[in-house]
Amino acid sequence: MSAPDRTAEHPTDSPDPGDAPNPHRRLGWRAQGAAVTEGRAAARADELNPRAREARTEYVGRFAPLAVGIASVVIAALLGLILALRADSLFEIDEEWAEDIFALRGGIANIFAFGMDALGGGIVGVFVVPIVTAVILLIARRPWGALFFIVASVASAGVVQLLKNLFGRARPEDMLVASDFGSFPSGHVANAATIAVAIGIIVPKLWVWIVGALYTILMAISRTYLGVHWFTDTIGGALIGAGVALLVWTLFARRLERERLDRAARIAERNRLRAEAHVTPPARPRATAS
Repeated sequence: MSAPDRTAEHPTDSPDPGDAPNPHRRLGWRAQGAAVTEGRAAARADELNPRAREARTEYVGRFAPLAVGIASVVIAALLGLILALRADSLFEIDEEWAEDIFALRGGIANIFAFGMDALGGGIVGVFVVPIVTAVILLIARRPWGALFFIVASVASAGVVQLLKNLFGRARPEDMLVASDFGSFPSGHVANAATIAVAIGIIVPKLWVWIVGALYTILMAISRTYLGVHWFTDTIGGALIGAGVALLVWTLFARRLERERLDRAARIAERNRLRAEAHVTPPARPRATAS
């Protein structure tokens, strides 16, 4: 007679306590999710609260942009001074870059370069682009942003002309377009960098900064392609344009932040009203026949 199978009565594979559902763990996750939701709601509430918005404008950090702006302008001025002191000789990078970029001339590249030349200078670059940008900002109810953009553009152009006349660097000889006096710094690149930084500050989105950086780089390439600037001229232009925009921003920082937060509050309130308007009211219960 065989012994009774006791494994059925006392199974060896008992369930692991860790595999059992843990209501406390689920409650912890739910509590964390609720905390995150409440935090986001509080942040949105702060944006709608005028006092909270005003408090945030008092803590706008201006030291770092001020330091970076001063450093950029000083580095550009030192670069111009070095170039002026060794006017009889070029940096190796200037010569090599010019040789390589000139080899690409012709066809579609010419169309691109001439288009960038018209966009970044002349009547279009000096008047049309700033005025149109300012009008768009005014329509978007960003008057301080419009004023900041105009002041930054004018200040950048003024510093560029000052340095051009101060250093008087000769332009390359093989130019495809006519240009004014002074090769350093590049006015087109400075204008592009000012636009990129100013719009990036007014509309603080990553994609705006990426597009602005690409626009500045393409402008620098086109200026050397056309033979109106050396490579180091474009570096100086980018430093001047970005640095001046940052310096001007320190004067408008609190007003721009207050304006941005006010606009965000208006958009949030408008979205809330639209959401409430589209809420379907609960259906009325049907009256039961007596």
